[in-house]
Amino acid sequence: MERYFQPEIECASRETIESIQSERLVAQVKRVYENVPYYRKKMEEKGVTPDDIKSVSDLNKLPFLSKADLRDAYPYGLLGKPLKECVRIQSTSGTTGKRVIAFYTRHDIDLWEDCCARAIVAAGGTDEDVCQVSYGYGLFTGGPGLNGGSHKVGCLTVPTSSGNTDRQIMFIKDLNATILCCTPSYAAYLGERMKEMGMGPDDIPLKAGIFGAEAWSEEMRHDIEATMGIKAYDIYGLTELSGPGVSFECSEQRGMHINEDHFIAEIIDPDTGEVLPEGSVGELVITAVDKEAFPMIRYRTRDICSLSREKCSCGRTFVRMSKPKGRSDDMLIIRGVNVFPSQIETVLINQGYPANYRIIVDRVNNTDTLDVQVEMTPEMFTDNIGEVQARQKKLADGMLSMLGIRAKISLVAPKTIERSEGKAVRVIDNRKI
Repeated sequence: MERYFQPEIECASRETIESIQSERLVAQVKRVYENVPYYRKKMEEKGVTPDDIKSVSDLNKLPFLSKADLRDAYPYGLLGKPLKECVRIQSTSGTTGKRVIAFYTRHDIDLWEDCCARAIVAAGGTDEDVCQVSYGYGLFTGGPGLNGGSHKVGCLTVPTSSGNTDRQIMFIKDLNATILCCTPSYAAYLGERMKEMGMGPDDIPLKAGIFGAEAWSEEMRHDIEATMGIKAYDIYGLTELSGPGVSFECSEQRGMHINEDHFIAEIIDPDTGEVLPEGSVGELVITAVDKEAFPMIRYRTRDICSLSREKCSCGRTFVRMSKPKGRSDDMLIIRGVNVFPSQIETVLINQGYPANYRIIVDRVNNTDTLDVQVEMTPEMFTDNIGEVQARQKKLADGMLSMLGIRAKISLVAPKTIERSEGKAVRVIDNRKI
C-alpha cells in the first residue's frame, strides 16, 4: 500500500496545485523584485514588472537565471533575505570557476527536509526504519538533506557520510540498516565490496536505496538491485534549488515526481529558450516559489529530460520528470555527434561489465578521439590477448551501434580505475575547445 508523508498536498487536485503555485509565484516575484537588485535589473532589461505576473501562465515572461548569473552575483548578490536571517550555506561540488553558494533560512531548511521526507516515505520508509545516509556531509547537500528528511520521517538515522567502505558495511549489518542513501556509483562500489566479502542479498538487511547526485542508467539500477537485493529509487535536486528532493521516485518508478508546491517545472529548447509542450525532450527549468534566502526564478538546470502529467498509479498528482539523459552543458559533441556518458554505460552493463569506466576525449590532427577505459571483473580477467581483443571489438561494435561513432575500447585489470566515494569522475576531455 502506497504511503505519503504529506498526502493532502502530494495527492491534491491539479486545480489546487496550480492555485498554490500561482499564489506563491506572484508573491515570490514581488519579493525578489523589491529585495534583489541583481534580479530586478534582469526584469527591467526584459521590460517586466511584478504587475505583469498574475499566475503560472505568465511565467514565460520572466528572464532566465543561469549558473553564470550565480557566479556573477557571488557571493551575496542574489540574497532574498537579510544575512542575519540566514542560518546555513551549502555549496556545489564543482571544480571550475567560483563555487555556487546557496543560502538558507530556517524556513528553507524546514521545507527542504519535508521534500526529502516525501522521498524516503515514497521508498517505503517509516519510523521503524534505519536510514543510513552515505552521501557526503559538509558543504555538499546530499548528506544534510537526506539526514533532515530521515529525522522528519522518524527513522533511526545513521550519518556515516561517504568513505570508509568496510565501516559502512559493518553498520549496515550491525544496525540492520534498511534504507541506504548515497550516489549510485558508491552504491555499486558498496555492492561490489559486499560481494567480495561473501555477502549476498539474503545477508544484507537493506530493502531500499535512494540514489542521486549523478546520472545513472536503468541498467545500472538493475545491477545494484540484483547485487544488494533492494529496490533502488532515484532522487533529483541541485544545490541552487536547496539540494536533493526537488523530485523523487515513487513505487511505480516511471519518472520522478516534482514537489510542485515548492517548484514549477518547464522544458525549454536549450538553444532558443522557447518553452516546449509536455512530453518534449529539452532542458529542465525550475522556479522555486517559496525559497526565502536564495530565490531561484526560471533557473536553467542544464539537465535534459521530459515532463509527464499522465496519471500515476501511486496516487500522487505531481508532474513527473524523466530521468535526465545528460546535461546540455556537459554533453559531449564528438565528431559532430551528441554523446551522453549514460549511453556508454548502457552498452557496458548490457555486456556484463561493472559500472566502473572512464571516458577520455581528445583531438588529434583536428579529429576528435573517443577512448573508453573499462574495468574487467576478476572472473573475466585474462592474459589471453586474443580473448581481450575479441571482447574489446564486441564492445566497440556495441558503442558504434549506440552512438553512431566508433570508440577505442581499452579493457583494464580489476581495481585499476580509481573508485569514487562521491560523484564519479567519468569524463576527461583533453580537447582545447
